Amino acid sequence: MSTPAHSVPPSRPVSRSTISSQYSSQQPPSNTIRPKTNASTINIYQRHLNRSQTRETSRASFAYLFAEMITYAQRNITSITQLEDRLNEQGYPIGLKLLDLLLYRTPNSMLSTSTTTRPTRILPLLQFVSTTLWKHLFGRPADALERSQDAKDEYMITDNDPVVNAYISVPKEMSQLNCAAYVAGIIEGVCDGCGFYAKVSAHSVAEEEAGAGGKDGQMWPGKTVFLVKFKEEVMEREEIVNQFKT
Repeated sequence: MSTPAHSVPPSRPVSRSTISSQYSSQQPPSNTIRPKTNASTINIYQRHLNRSQTRETSRASFAYLFAEMITYAQRNITSITQLEDRLNEQGYPIGLKLLDLLLYRTPNSMLSTSTTTRPTRILPLLQFVSTTLWKHLFGRPADALERSQDAKDEYMITDNDPVVNAYISVPKEMSQLNCAAYVAGIIEGVCDGCGFYAKVSAHSVAEEEAGAGGKDGQMWPGKTVFLVKFKEEVMEREEIVNQFKT
């Protein structure tokens, strides 16, 4: 006995307009380039440069991050000088970027503009570093800015209590280490970005002053002096400018 064959309904022809309409309905609208995001998920590069000007980073977050940076720089080193050089290299690109950011944010009262110009002399550059840069990084200006009496190409910026050394425990065998070399790299990046090529190093002076019986050494145990030594061509250019000024 044969089974009855099932009847198959004939398929209806589909026009091209129907296919195109179905395909277009599955595509996103042409006016949406990227999905909408709220203010909390906006990329940091999409924010206005002046919007986060007054925001501060917690010290706990900075201490944790900076400790990890030191641990990373401490790998495969043979001397304290090599560790300080690595910290200096970590801070150098930050100085280059902060220079452009601070020049954009700092108003120029003399020119009545919303931005200031790059320093063209050594003294205005170091004043910019010891005031504008220091206030942006640490919320206060540097404690002192001096010129060396022994060498004309050396200047000193003093910080009695650098925050980068506040949460770092240095072992006795590494007592000569000064983690403020990271800040020295930032200063060096700012100087090089302005065309004043220099070598900046961080030196601890509290122990020497305390050994000599000075009160500053006892009051500021982490006192650090940033020695800025400009290159020869920078000093030659400065002398030429001084001759034209006079």
